[in-house]
Amino acid sequence: MKITHHMPNPGSTRRGFRVLLIGCGGNGSAVLFGLPYLHHALQAWGFTDGLQVTVMDADTVSPTNCVRQPFGTADIGQNKATILINRVNLFHGLSWRSDETFFTKDAPNNTGSSYDNTVDFVISCVDTRATRREMHEAFNAKTGAWRRVGYWLDIGNNASNGQFVIGQPLNDVNRQRADRLRTVTELFPSIMDTTLGEGSLPSCSLLKPWSGRTLRQQRPCHQRAVDDDAPRAVWGVESPGRFLQRRVGQIPAHLH
Repeated sequence: MKITHHMPNPGSTRRGFRVLLIGCGGNGSAVLFGLPYLHHALQAWGFTDGLQVTVMDADTVSPTNCVRQPFGTADIGQNKATILINRVNLFHGLSWRSDETFFTKDAPNNTGSSYDNTVDFVISCVDTRATRREMHEAFNAKTGAWRRVGYWLDIGNNASNGQFVIGQPLNDVNRQRADRLRTVTELFPSIMDTTLGEGSLPSCSLLKPWSGRTLRQQRPCHQRAVDDDAPRAVWGVESPGRFLQRRVGQIPAHLH
């Protein structure tokens, strides 16, 4: 059975589609750089306000970020979200915003206004089970600042595989029904099970500058396959998720 989902007409809300990008390291920065093209396409199709994007990340640039992530030595010590959003705004003539905060279920929702805090799309690019648990609890709630999240697109990868899964949290916006897309934490609870630990693989930076061991653990270009495919989930795809394997003899698998 084919299930079709449509985003609401932004003309009815007099605003653009609100997108919150959580995490702007290796995966998050790549996704962010693709969003302006979706914004301009929506405008060409008559959606005047396009996307309204907020990037949330309290992390600052360190020397180890300057290999896999789009930062240079002049950026060291500065906030990642603010650096990247300023570059995107300057290049594309936008007024998107940064939020220099790590996400927790108690974090304030600064994406909207005092009378409308709906977030149409959350795109999470994080690498810990603890943060995904915070998101699961925040987005699947009937109270609190994050109770009106429409869609949640989770993106992640490790040394040899990666995934993106789009779902609809069970909250004030999404009611319990047969065609609701299950979130990544509902389909794969282990992804937020903190009792399993966080694993020993490095994140999208390097453990130490130019570490050959780290480059072997997580190959530098592997995450791009996930990052390039994931934004299509916002644009529209035939399946709500995808798993990618980069080992010899293994092929991508889709969720249905």
